[in-house]
Amino acid sequence: MDLNTLTAQDLLKKLDSKEISAQDILRSLEKSIKAQDTKFKAYVRTQDFHLPQQSIDYSKTTLKGIPVAIKDNICTEGFNTECCSKILEGFHPPYDATVVRKLKDAGAFIFPYKTNMDEFAFGSSTENSCFGPTRNPHNPECVPGGSSGGSAAAVASHQAIWALGSDTGGSIRQPAAFCGVVGLKPTYGLVSRYGLIAFASSLDQIGPITKDVSDCALLLSIIAGRDELDSTSVGSKGCDYSAYLEKDIKGMRIGIPREYFVEGIGPEVKKAVLDAIKVLEKLGAKCREVSLPHTEYAVPVYYIIATAEASSNLARFDGVHYCYVQKNPRLGVRPGGKTQDPAGNIRIITRLLRRLLFKGNAGQESHLSGFYQCL
Repeated sequence: MDLNTLTAQDLLKKLDSKEISAQDILRSLEKSIKAQDTKFKAYVRTQDFHLPQQSIDYSKTTLKGIPVAIKDNICTEGFNTECCSKILEGFHPPYDATVVRKLKDAGAFIFPYKTNMDEFAFGSSTENSCFGPTRNPHNPECVPGGSSGGSAAAVASHQAIWALGSDTGGSIRQPAAFCGVVGLKPTYGLVSRYGLIAFASSLDQIGPITKDVSDCALLLSIIAGRDELDSTSVGSKGCDYSAYLEKDIKGMRIGIPREYFVEGIGPEVKKAVLDAIKVLEKLGAKCREVSLPHTEYAVPVYYIIATAEASSNLARFDGVHYCYVQKNPRLGVRPGGKTQDPAGNIRIITRLLRRLLFKGNAGQESHLSGFYQCL
């Protein structure tokens, strides 16, 4: 049996019955990663670490040692966190992000391999990583989406049981859709951002990427809740979201925004949404068309907020504390014989902001006109 292909809930049942051990799951995943790493590039720095060979007793914990893959912009104590950028090469955070600490407290094994991403989360294809692009497991000629494409590809290719990503303007939801897995951006403030290297602070959220909805609910239940280290986190102490999966949706009112069915929507996408609405109605939900009249302003407003906050957050990478390094004898020598190039930081950050502003549809004339009208 290939344990790496099972959901976390299925693995928990086998762990409870002592059919398998946490070490068995690790061995299965390591085998899958070795077989597929060069093909899909879901992880980074896989050559730098080796998974532990001795089993740890997780029997009294919630997750019983099930491994979790972590995106490269979420801090993990003792393991590199580099945002897939040369600027942060070799950075070892001295602390865990709150979500990582909560996972450890629940008995999860944190993978030392971080998942690939667009540099500093600026992108929607996971092609813009200093480690190289991630490929879509369903078709290597296609992108996996981004910026959490590494996490989505790892789950889709069974190189991970589940994973964490971050979402600012779709960076969990879009790659999850591209890779055919479940992705959720939690309500802002529901999950602590402490330890997440910021992109746009008023939009960023950490969330789960899983194989099914049941795993998504379980993972969210663990990472959600108030955190004293994040002043924007909400007051809730957490919630068992898995309990809601057993309830029916009879009588639930669901709004279908008419502005979302616009010119340019793919026919396959439209059909999938309409089919899902029919399923919801058969289950007793009341689906009604509604209007969100400000939808047309969403994209230009997003780019104003995202670029302004990203510029502020990236200002800390000033070439003093964190610096792009390269071999250049004319520049000052850093420890380890490397030379620092502060101008390299400027070049990278300028490229990042240009990519953010003009990526995808934002570069189209219709979107640019809306952008400048908002300005």
